[in-house]
Amino acid sequence: MTEDTWGRVCDELQKSVGKNNYLTWIAPLKVIEVNDGIAAFEAPTKFMRDWVQRNFAEAIQRELRKFGVVVERIDLRVSSVRPVAPAQSGYAANTVAANAPVPAGNAARATAARAKAAGHHEEELPGAPLDARFTFDTFVVGKPNELAHAAARRVAEAGPVTFNPLFLYGGVGLGKTHLMHAIAHELQTQRPDLRVLYLSAEQFMYRFVQALRERQIMDFKEMFRSVDVLMVDDVQFIAGKDSTQEEFFHTFNALVDQGKQIVISADRAPGEIKELEERIKSRLQCGLVVDLHPTDYELRLGILQTKTENYRAQYPGLVLADGVLEFLAHRISTNVRVLEGALTRLFAFASLVGREITLDLAQECLTDILRASDRKVTIEEIQRKVAEHYNVRLSDMIGPKRVRTIARPRQVAMYLAKHLTTRSLPDIGRRFGGRDHTTIMHGIRKIEELKNDDRQLAEDVDLLRRLLEN
Repeated sequence: MTEDTWGRVCDELQKSVGKNNYLTWIAPLKVIEVNDGIAAFEAPTKFMRDWVQRNFAEAIQRELRKFGVVVERIDLRVSSVRPVAPAQSGYAANTVAANAPVPAGNAARATAARAKAAGHHEEELPGAPLDARFTFDTFVVGKPNELAHAAARRVAEAGPVTFNPLFLYGGVGLGKTHLMHAIAHELQTQRPDLRVLYLSAEQFMYRFVQALRERQIMDFKEMFRSVDVLMVDDVQFIAGKDSTQEEFFHTFNALVDQGKQIVISADRAPGEIKELEERIKSRLQCGLVVDLHPTDYELRLGILQTKTENYRAQYPGLVLADGVLEFLAHRISTNVRVLEGALTRLFAFASLVGREITLDLAQECLTDILRASDRKVTIEEIQRKVAEHYNVRLSDMIGPKRVRTIARPRQVAMYLAKHLTTRSLPDIGRRFGGRDHTTIMHGIRKIEELKNDDRQLAEDVDLLRRLLEN
C-alpha cells in the first residue's frame, strides 16, 4: 500500500469517525505492511492498540477495501519504544507525589529504564501522597458514618464488590478523605500487587492539561486506564470543565468495562453537582452512593476520647477535668477537623502555661472557635433539608400545591422553623410563599398533634432537628 493510498484512506476516515476521534486514535498509527490480506499497524501504547481494535478496526478495514487494498484482518502492534512516567522515591511503588514533574521524551524513557532495572513498576502512577494518620484504625465509627465505613472496608478487601463506583459525599470534615486514604493504605498493605491511584479531581485536571500541553495525551490515557483501583477526591471541582469531564467520563467507562474499582468523593450527591454533565451524574449514581451524615453527639465524644488517649502519651502529667470533652462535643458540632483542632490547641496551650485543662481554660483558649460554632439555623436551610428528606421539590414546598405528599413536609418545615429559629409567624409565612400567619399556626399545631400518634412522623421530626442543629 502506497503512502498516497493511506493518505486518501485517512481523509475518508476523518470524515466518517470525526476529526477528534481521527486525531486521537488513528493519526498516531504507523503503517508497517500489508501482506497476505493482513494490514499491520503500529500503535504507540497498549491501551491505544486495544481501543482502536475495538472501535475503529472495522472502519479502517472498510475504507482500505474502498481503495482497492485487499484486507481480511487488521493487525495492531505496540511500538517497542514508549515514553513512561518516572519512578519516584519516598512512597510505595504504586503511589507517587502529585506535584512531581513528569519529564518528557528521552528523559522519561531513561528514568523509566532505571526504575525497571531497580525492580519498580514499569509505569509509576502520578497520585497524591497519603496521610499516614488516615487509616481504618484511627477512624472512629458511629451511626452517621457506619455505612460509609463498611463500604470502604469492603472495597479495601480487594475482593468481588457488587457496587462500582463507591461514591462518598458529605460536608467538610466528616471523614470522606480519611476513608479514601484508609482504603489506599489497606490495599497497599494487603495487596501490594495492585496498582492503586489516589488523587484529587484538581490534580486529575492538572495532569490532563499538562498532557495536552506536552502532547503526551496517549500516555495520560494509558496510565490512568491501567490502574486497578482509581480514587478521585472532591470530584465537584471538574464541574464546568468540559474537556476534563470528557476525559474523566472515558476513563471511568474504560475502568468499569475492565472490572476495575472506582471510589469517588464529593461535597454533595451526584445529582446536586451543578454543571456536571448528565452522563457523568448517571454513571456516578449507578454504584453505591453513601451520605456521611453530620456527626452526632456520641460520635463526636468518641472522637475526642480517642484523640485524648493519644495526647496523654504526648503530654504526661496533664490533668483533664471532668466535663471538658462533653462540653466540646456539644459546642463544636459542624466539623470534625475543627473539633480535633480545638482539642490539639487545648492540650498544647495547657502544656505551655502549665495549667489543668478545665472548662474555664477551654472557654478562654477556644473563644474564637466556640463563637464560630454558635451558628444559627435559617428557614431556607430547614426548607432545603426537609425537601431532601421527603424527596419533594423545594419549589413545590413553597408553592401552592396542597396534595398531602407536599403539604405534610411543608407543615414539618413550618414546625421546625418555629422551634429552631427566632422568626415571627408572619416572617415564616412570607418565606413559605407569602402564606398568612394563621396558616403557619395551623401547620405547627397539626404536626404537634400527629407526633403523639404517628411514630414515623415523630422520628422524622427528631432526625431533621438533629441534622439541622449539628
